[in-house]
Amino acid sequence: MTVDRLRDLLAREPFNAGAYRRLAEALDDARQDGVRSALRAADRTLEDAERALSANQFERAGAILQRRLAERPRDVEALHLMGELAFALNRELDAEALLRLALDFAPDFTLARIALARQLDTRGLSLEARKALEPVLASEPGNLYAKFVQAAALGRAGDYERAAKLYEELLGELPDEASLWTTYGYVLKTMGRADEGLRAMRRAVALAPTNGEAWWNLANLKTRQLDPADIASMTRALTDENLGSDDRLHIHFALGVACEDQGNAGEAFAHYERGNAIRRKSCHFDPAAFRADIEAATRTLSRTFFDDRRGLGGDARDPIFIVGMPRSGSTLIEQILSSHPQIEGTRELAYTGNIARHLGYGRGDYLEQMAALDAEQSRSLAATYLDDSRAERRTERPFFIDKMPNNWLYLPLIQLLLPNARIIDARRHPLACGVSNFKQVYSRGQCFSYDLANIGHYYAAYVTMMAHIDDVLPGRVLRLFHEALVEDPEREIRRLLEHLELPFDPDCLRFHQTDRPVRTPSSEQVRRPIDRATIGRWRMFEPWLDPLKEALGPVLDDYPEVPPLV
Repeated sequence: MTVDRLRDLLAREPFNAGAYRRLAEALDDARQDGVRSALRAADRTLEDAERALSANQFERAGAILQRRLAERPRDVEALHLMGELAFALNRELDAEALLRLALDFAPDFTLARIALARQLDTRGLSLEARKALEPVLASEPGNLYAKFVQAAALGRAGDYERAAKLYEELLGELPDEASLWTTYGYVLKTMGRADEGLRAMRRAVALAPTNGEAWWNLANLKTRQLDPADIASMTRALTDENLGSDDRLHIHFALGVACEDQGNAGEAFAHYERGNAIRRKSCHFDPAAFRADIEAATRTLSRTFFDDRRGLGGDARDPIFIVGMPRSGSTLIEQILSSHPQIEGTRELAYTGNIARHLGYGRGDYLEQMAALDAEQSRSLAATYLDDSRAERRTERPFFIDKMPNNWLYLPLIQLLLPNARIIDARRHPLACGVSNFKQVYSRGQCFSYDLANIGHYYAAYVTMMAHIDDVLPGRVLRLFHEALVEDPEREIRRLLEHLELPFDPDCLRFHQTDRPVRTPSSEQVRRPIDRATIGRWRMFEPWLDPLKEALGPVLDDYPEVPPLV
């Protein structure tokens, strides 16, 4: 392909790392090979791109970087920034490819290597993240940024003791760094050391009153209400003209929690809406395209499809998948099951999604790639999932939980690879679940959750897919309704364990006494007995829920039943 044609291609596909590699080869520009741009001090191009990226001006940053790389495809600093931009736009695989290309051209480019590790960790690939960091930590053991990313990866992998120790070392070097106190506090909270976590987060907001993530983590701790002084401090922060959009959205969500705790539903909803509006600018969801994907899957994945592929996958019985909408009560189910002596709780594992993306999920050929799997490929992919998951396990218990909620999208793949795995669908009233999502800031993904109508469309698509799975794989999934579990825990827990073919254990009723790390926003709630009073809390926001109700349609009217045609 000629230089001009490659540049035309990159004008249409600015995140195509392979095209940049081919353009570099076509130009054969040895002066740039493996080095950072020598002209950076002379021109301000990359500095302009960095500023635009920091300000979430993604279109401007992309235009600058696209022009730069069309002329200098080996400019590794530009490739690094383009990788950061792709990640900000949820183009995760493109981001990884761009950073790896930069490292191919310049293996000693420390900043790109740390960025790669950080992105892998954020995607849930903590083991790969730590491997990516090894060369940096070996050559630059005092690199504080690398140690910070390492601490985050250790925490995400469940090695909280080592993560906390590393954060303490970093705080010894940087005692006034608010972001360190924030993440350290989060790790302490996850470990069940809520009071220490609270003090760390308080330290963070004292050091940086405009640090939105610190305020949000403090609000999301759910053990203490924010007081009037906190509300005043956050309100002042919002008047700062230099406040970044990320800090601003987190403060709006934190103020939403504070106002809600005071019973001021209107003001709370206004803050949630403002925070969601900011996030929607960088986190896009197309409900029509999503619905089309679900409909294509239900057309293709018939009962005959699965009957023809019996016996393809592995025979492992140890995974227990808890799927469903985020904020559906899955953490409570995980905590209950993790109290059983034969079941280990891990976390929301990204490995099924990684396999799906490897097969083309999101690129349009996923169903074809999945349909083409033979027995050897299926068993190899099943082994990959089990090997990756094994790194997350800390005990010798025979069963483990993967509670990634989005795995409902990949249930057909799970059926092909792990036909003996157990599947639980955690379902919650669509308005309660929808409001809970609208009130939540996710660290990554879940782009549907920042708009009430999109939440409704997503929930309806989820119900459609699960109803289809029930039809083509009858009895494969146990559905557990959150309201039923809260109303009669013992009955539902017995039903759950019967599905898993495990004996009842009374410790499952005493789940709040189980001492284990819990990563999700519900971590403090599941350390307390079930509170029935929270079931109807969503009703305080009912005056503003018409877009959600309309998008849900018959799914809302018929809940908990499924309408005949969704």
